[in-house]
Amino acid sequence: EVQLQASGGGLVQTGGSLRLSCATSGFKFDDYSVGWFRQAPGKEREGVSYITSGTGSGDGRSDYADSVKGRFTIASDNAKNTVYLQMNSLKPEDTAVYYCAAGPPYGLGYKPSEASFNFWGRGTLVTVSS
Repeated sequence: EVQLQASGGGLVQTGGSLRLSCATSGFKFDDYSVGWFRQAPGKEREGVSYITSGTGSGDGRSDYADSVKGRFTIASDNAKNTVYLQMNSLKPEDTAVYYCAAGPPYGLGYKPSEASFNFWGRGTLVTVSS
C-alpha cells in the first residue's frame, strides 16, 4: 500500500524558513516522482515543486513554480524514502496547506501537473505571519 505523510509545517514569521518532509512507503522510491502542492484558503490547489527520477539515464530533475523559484529547494533522500522541501524567505502568500503526492516518473519536456500524481498524503499547514 502506497503511503505518504507530510510533516514539518508550522507558524513562521515573514523571511523565515521551514523544512517540510514527505515520508513515503509502498513503492520503488528511486523510480518515481514526488510533487509538493499547496492550497491556500479560498484558492485552488497549485503545484509548488516536483522531483523525478526521469524515464531515461540522466533524466532526473526538479521543477519549481515561478512563485517559489530561488526560495524553495526540493531534495530526496533515497535511503530514507523521504522528499524534503526547504522553504526559505517565506512570505505571507506562502501560507497554505502543503501536500505531497507521488506518481510515475516523467521524462524531459513533460510538464507535471496534479493529474501526474495518483497517490496523495494528508497535508501539513504552513502559516507565515506578516
